[in-house]
Amino acid sequence: MQYTKPMIDITMEIRRRVPSTMKPGIKLANPEILAELVSYYPDCKDTITKTLIKELMHLAAEGWPERLLSPEPVASKGQVKVYRGQVSLNTHDAVSPSTQNKRPVRMYRGQAVLA
Repeated sequence: MQYTKPMIDITMEIRRRVPSTMKPGIKLANPEILAELVSYYPDCKDTITKTLIKELMHLAAEGWPERLLSPEPVASKGQVKVYRGQVSLNTHDAVSPSTQNKRPVRMYRGQAVLA
């Protein structure tokens, strides 16, 4: 998607207004920025931020305004990071239920250490 000047201005204002936990995801380099804003929209308490998100969705078009009305749950498997044009998925923050209760395996010279 191509960002226009008004879309960039609105995105920067939204980034200024969201909580600090969301700020890393609100970047123009993030390809999932609109999906993150759609998931944040119902929980947002600030009416100005909600209005800015709604305006950004109308400028983006392509079906984004309809997603605000009925957001589908987005399964987040990690965070997408873009560095010098290279997109990578950072999944070390995401914890799956199967690995949640397991202890990490300690390794010594390529062998598992039993403790």
